[in-house]
Amino acid sequence: MAQQNFRVGRLEQEIQREVNDLLLKRIRDPRVEGVTVTGVEVTGDLQQAKIYYSVLSELASVNQKAAAGLEAATGLIRKELGSRLAIYKTPELKFVKDESVQYGNKIDDLIRQLHPND
Repeated sequence: MAQQNFRVGRLEQEIQREVNDLLLKRIRDPRVEGVTVTGVEVTGDLQQAKIYYSVLSELASVNQKAAAGLEAATGLIRKELGSRLAIYKTPELKFVKDESVQYGNKIDDLIRQLHPND
């Protein structure tokens, strides 16, 4: 069982690295510019992968465009992962916006407001 968990963790790291690389170098869609993969969760059976991403802008329109761009690129990303990763079956990909980055920025802003002289 420990071997399986290690394998899942390693696969999650590889997927994160490869998807970030693909977004930077291979995907030409302007909607995904500034998208960063912040984490990956792969199910124990390696059939599905949730890919968490963040966008620098907090504008709803930019976030919607990024989501649409990722949705459009999912097939290409999955195909590229299939050729880059040494796994039997490439997991289904689902992109999920990572809200924790924005939440962290909000907390930072609140702390700065409490200590304006720092």
